[in-house]
Amino acid sequence: MAAVLPGSAETAAGRPGGLLVRWWLRLLVLAALFLLVVWPRPAWGLSEARGAQLFEQHCAGCHVNGGNILRRGKTLKLAALERYGRADPAVIATIAAAGVGQMGGYAAVLGEGGPEAVADWVWQQAQAGWPRG
Repeated sequence: MAAVLPGSAETAAGRPGGLLVRWWLRLLVLAALFLLVVWPRPAWGLSEARGAQLFEQHCAGCHVNGGNILRRGKTLKLAALERYGRADPAVIATIAAAGVGQMGGYAAVLGEGGPEAVADWVWQQAQAGWPRG
């Protein structure tokens, strides 16, 4: 008599539907892995993290905690943004990309979608009062 190995077709044949159950289980695991790989991630989370990172790398040197070390009144605080008609993420993105006044544009260094990501993050911080964290 030959030895029957666990998991072989002969062992599964001894149990009704054993091979079929194992096949469906494998298919289910593969489907779950596939969904984990291809499922879209929330854009807001990536954009927010990217915006914060880009701001820290390219903007925080002059705009520490939403301030402005060169021109005190031209901050990123909500009151200043409203005062100068810049209380809109689209306007902030345009300024980040093209610059305004003494500030040069950063479109090239921020990359594609970078100005928008920074603007969204700045707008969130301005609405929250630039919390330190």
